[in-house]
Amino acid sequence: MNAISKKKKISLLFLTGMLMFISHGNAMSFAKNQTETTSYPISPDVVTTLKRTLLPDSLKPGTKKIKIYEVARYDKFGYGKWHYGPGTAVVKRYDLMEKGYSNKTSGTNTAKLLSFFTITDIHITDKESPAQAIYYGYSKENISAYSPVMLYSTHVLDAAIQTINSIHNKHPFDFGISLGDNCNNNQYNELKWFIQVMDGQRLIPHSGTTKDPIPGPHNDYQDEYKAAGLNKSIPWYQAIGNHDHFWMGVKPPNDYIRKTLEGDTILTMGNIFTPDGYNRRDYYMGTIDGSTRYGDVVGAGDVASTPSPNKIASDSTRHSLSIGEWMNEFFNTTSKPKGHGFKLADVAKGFACYSFEPKADLPLKVIVLDDTQRNDDPEGGIYGHSSLDMERFNWLVKELDKGQAEGRLMIIAAHCPIGISTPDHEWWSKNASISENTLIDKLHTYPNLILWIAGHRHQNIATAFPSSDPSRPELGFWEVETASLREFPQEFRTFDIIRNNDNTISIIAINVDPAVRKGSPAATSRSYAVASSQILKLKGAEPCNAELFKQLTPAMQKKIQHLGKPIEK
Repeated sequence: MNAISKKKKISLLFLTGMLMFISHGNAMSFAKNQTETTSYPISPDVVTTLKRTLLPDSLKPGTKKIKIYEVARYDKFGYGKWHYGPGTAVVKRYDLMEKGYSNKTSGTNTAKLLSFFTITDIHITDKESPAQAIYYGYSKENISAYSPVMLYSTHVLDAAIQTINSIHNKHPFDFGISLGDNCNNNQYNELKWFIQVMDGQRLIPHSGTTKDPIPGPHNDYQDEYKAAGLNKSIPWYQAIGNHDHFWMGVKPPNDYIRKTLEGDTILTMGNIFTPDGYNRRDYYMGTIDGSTRYGDVVGAGDVASTPSPNKIASDSTRHSLSIGEWMNEFFNTTSKPKGHGFKLADVAKGFACYSFEPKADLPLKVIVLDDTQRNDDPEGGIYGHSSLDMERFNWLVKELDKGQAEGRLMIIAAHCPIGISTPDHEWWSKNASISENTLIDKLHTYPNLILWIAGHRHQNIATAFPSSDPSRPELGFWEVETASLREFPQEFRTFDIIRNNDNTISIIAINVDPAVRKGSPAATSRSYAVASSQILKLKGAEPCNAELFKQLTPAMQKKIQHLGKPIEK
């Protein structure tokens, strides 16, 4: 063969290989470029719930009811299938406005002041951890304790971040914020995986020994991959959640928990919803066998009737984190800003509150508040309530006083929402130093407070906190909750703060489904999230797209009247 023919053959082989590479939709490059590419690209069709919503398919009449852990049977019986439905329109909300405002010509959107996104309750999960609460999900069908989505927690976050990047390319964000529960079980490796996804690093999403349920790369939930990473031009900030510093979000980790996390023996525990359950040894909590295709649950059951589980691989990276240790990890990232809001001076004392001003030319501050319970709270039950001690309350009041005096609009960002009343759960801790009513009454004294944003409940809800004085509607504020990236429908949220042509602003809050690509781990996760909601008959978080009107004082309106990017008509 002559040199020219040889060159032609090489060129043809190269072209054929490239065509095969593109046709499979695989974003991996050749081995030498593999570290520079995204392993699991999303669908290029990126839209919000304004255009379409995610709906589970209806199950056929008589569909066999199976257990949530029978993942291998989902497809056989039709669980986990979904389709797109019509979009959810933006609802104009005038709850805070003076009587009759909605019957007038409402303020016309004039200029965009600020744009940001919220992600929350990602619950990055070390599924092989020996110190989880899987038994309660396995036997009691508690989706917080067990869901097959936990196999793919990093992949869902990666897809969400890629979706955020795509939106940012057309409609730039000024910042983003994670509202807590990055971790599922207060573990170092879970937090490390979260940061690796945000930074766009390579990660191996499992602990213990190396496992490969399906031989080969990029074809199962255990494989090493490179995350895309948040666009480096977007600063992101962090709030702390109860799962970030409590065992499974419900109890301060004791010596037994800490030892078990790093060891090779599966946790035993009693009913954690009873006063002495945390210290009992009635049930094996179980773990996930990461060598199985569907992440089989192993080692779960009643101690009295279940054989002792086999030993599992120990792993020191599972160690639990104090609040200060958790905060300190945000100084070990490649994304900005350094510390992601936290101050080094506060790390030693575990004080996870701070404030920041996202735009130098906009009089607005974001107050990030730790409203989770503390380890030393006199709580006999579950440590999953909202709570403030005097130190954090006084700090909050000082920040609000300062923002009001300086003429700044203010947003409070916290993990837990406030003002929640449900018949089955008490959301504010009865042992908190500050009562919820005291807090809300104080918040109603700040006309420049516009918004409280939160996660925790895995819901998409907008709640009005109107002023008690009808003559002063500017003393009202909004609360907007964002759903979880873990449970169906696995959504995040975008916010635009808009200046209107009257003495009002609009807060436009929109839900977004990650744009997953068919066949990707994130797509499998979505299917499992849908199946779990079908099996347990859970409704899931409804999209809540809203334009929320807020009255400003004349002084504040005057201060911002020429600010913002004009909105094209």
